[in-house]
Amino acid sequence: MNKTILQKYLLIDGKNIPALARRTTTLINPATSETLAIVAEGGAEDVDAAVQSAHRAFREGPWRKLNSRERTRLLLRLATLIREHVDELALLESQNVGKPISDARDEVGTVANCFEYYAGAINKTGGSTIPVAAPGVSLTFREPIGVCGLILPWNYPLLLTSWKVAPALAMGNTVVVKPAETTPLTALRLGELALEVGVPAGVLNIVPGKGSIAGEALVRHPLVRKISFTGSTEIGSHVMRLAADDIKRVTLELGGKSANIVFADANLERALPSAASSLLGNAGQDCCARSRLLVERSIYDKFVEQLTEHFQKVKLGDPLDEKTEMGPLISMSNRQRVQSYIDVGQQEGASLLCGGKAPEVEPLAKGAYLNPTLFGNVRPEMKIAQEEIFGPMLVAIPFDAEADAVAIANNSLYGLSGSIWTRDIERALRVARAVETGVLSINSGSSVHLEAPFGGVKHSGMGRELGMAVLDHYSELKSVFIHTGN
Repeated sequence: MNKTILQKYLLIDGKNIPALARRTTTLINPATSETLAIVAEGGAEDVDAAVQSAHRAFREGPWRKLNSRERTRLLLRLATLIREHVDELALLESQNVGKPISDARDEVGTVANCFEYYAGAINKTGGSTIPVAAPGVSLTFREPIGVCGLILPWNYPLLLTSWKVAPALAMGNTVVVKPAETTPLTALRLGELALEVGVPAGVLNIVPGKGSIAGEALVRHPLVRKISFTGSTEIGSHVMRLAADDIKRVTLELGGKSANIVFADANLERALPSAASSLLGNAGQDCCARSRLLVERSIYDKFVEQLTEHFQKVKLGDPLDEKTEMGPLISMSNRQRVQSYIDVGQQEGASLLCGGKAPEVEPLAKGAYLNPTLFGNVRPEMKIAQEEIFGPMLVAIPFDAEADAVAIANNSLYGLSGSIWTRDIERALRVARAVETGVLSINSGSSVHLEAPFGGVKHSGMGRELGMAVLDHYSELKSVFIHTGN
């Protein structure tokens, strides 16, 4: 039983306040189906108050006047404070999302690393001098954009908040964060920690609420000059249309159906557990999940048989148990959605090799758990091989030659991530160049690094997060010519 039901408010202009309409959202712990928290639900009027606060902080407040060294110190202090609160933040994230506590703890550490990284970038990013065909010199200045609206998904709440907030603040912007309606707890706590280290009121505002109300109000607000959205492709397309009315700058990180390509010469002892972990991490609720497994036909049967055994040994359990490998899905409704795809897969003629059902033993039966699910005999054109499922469900597809693997991988609306497993470096580079995706890993199940740009192509989005490349999306280049002739 949850001993305490948390009560959380909006964070606007440095104050914790209820929503103006006094609406609230009840958060459910997905592992227990018990009430976890009651959170203020922001509406359009609350978003307006937050944007006005951020606009004042940008135009009139001390934030823009801070020199680069002072801003660096503040972000470094915030990174330190995040580390000091790692257990608190990890517990909130685990209870709110259902992810294993060990994973949540690792993510909080990465959040601290993210603020450190962009603190270090502040005084290393600037303009340049440019020779021009005129008597004088041209200078460029990197200027902040202004108020940035940051809209977050529910699967990695704190981690993805840091991906957006850290570079936005590093460049001197102010922000309004709209966390997912169901997972706002760690974003709200981050805002409080930022105030503790001295980030001025109004610089970082947090307004939980429905995407269709608070999120849309943020995108439509005329004082917001930049929108960064992470979520579904369908909603991303809508955000892009709304942002066009005010010519807002937009970054979109959307859905994925990433391919994990395993050639016969690969190190299978590494490739096999990676095929499981790169799909089952966060219960498959990851836009980067390698949800399509492409295996060279000569090793397909043996590889899939061993992977089935591996799936059946994955330990589901209480997210707060250090031994748990996979927790519940975010909600019963999302589990129901994934199960509908399991039905579709069987109707399409794919072979259900394992999983497909919710565990029936207590206490797992009370939560939104689903056994790891693997389909074989999948054809590339099947619905389960084309649509993003966002759950612990993997489809295995055989291929005959390198060209076939590339063609199957590219037979998708999406292009976010993926992996290639082979000992042939020439082949690895050929395939990496040929696959239409934003990020790839070779002989690894992970392609996300703070120091490297991250983002997708095709229906997986536009723009980049992370690395130094993201700073271009949170700043404007101003060109100034100084005449030196007579």
